[in-house]
Amino acid sequence: MEVLLHQIDAFADAPFTGNPAAVMPLLSWLPDGLLQQLAEENNLAETAFYTAVLPPEADNPPDGGPAYHLRWFTPAAEVDMCGHATLASAAQLLEDIHPGADRVHFYTRSGWLSVDRTDDDELVLDLPLVESLDVIPDPALVAALGVHPLRALTGQDEVIVVATEREVREARPALGAFPSLPRGVILTARGDSVDFVSRVFAPGVGIPEDPVTGSAHAQLTPLWAAELGRTDLRARQLSRRGGALRCMLDGNRVLLVGRCRRYLDGVVTLPE
Repeated sequence: MEVLLHQIDAFADAPFTGNPAAVMPLLSWLPDGLLQQLAEENNLAETAFYTAVLPPEADNPPDGGPAYHLRWFTPAAEVDMCGHATLASAAQLLEDIHPGADRVHFYTRSGWLSVDRTDDDELVLDLPLVESLDVIPDPALVAALGVHPLRALTGQDEVIVVATEREVREARPALGAFPSLPRGVILTARGDSVDFVSRVFAPGVGIPEDPVTGSAHAQLTPLWAAELGRTDLRARQLSRRGGALRCMLDGNRVLLVGRCRRYLDGVVTLPE
């Protein structure tokens, strides 16, 4: 059995930037254990699998575009939300399968998600807002990050706010000393040339540092919108590869705007 594999850089404003995602279209679902093995073999932050067969619970798909069932796997686990692999899946579908469409919908563990294509080929990802609550900083996590927090919050990910972009950029966390976390930690600060910057570390789910994290910006956008008093923000994730995002708060949704660059197309031959 052969399965297509597309590797696409999401939130990439230049070659070899952004977050690489593997996108693997399926006619029907393979066993979960095999999906996890494929994600481990791909060895990227996320592998996205999709099929046109919607599950019974996916009633009332949105109007105005084709709909697919989408799942995301890190090298270590299936996750509830992944922004960059959703953007990459939409880029592949809109280019290869639906070149005449400007919108595609995905049924996911986080409900229905949509991606729109603009006239200049930017992609707009519509995610549910992720709320955060202020907490006392975890001393073990702060020590592992090696930073001086101004504020700590918890939600989908832990969030540590620091004073400067330089502190985010120069952080050298001791990943082996991280306490057990449900997902990961976001290190963030007001930016020098953009509204805010961040880095994301999730060693517990097989991602030492994520290059560009869409789901993290569903949590960061309301935080920084409240802090800066604006709902349309520019952001940059300061990983080694780096990535640029425009983030817009729209009620209880977050719209993330970015571009994708295809790196490779291939075929995976599965064992009998």
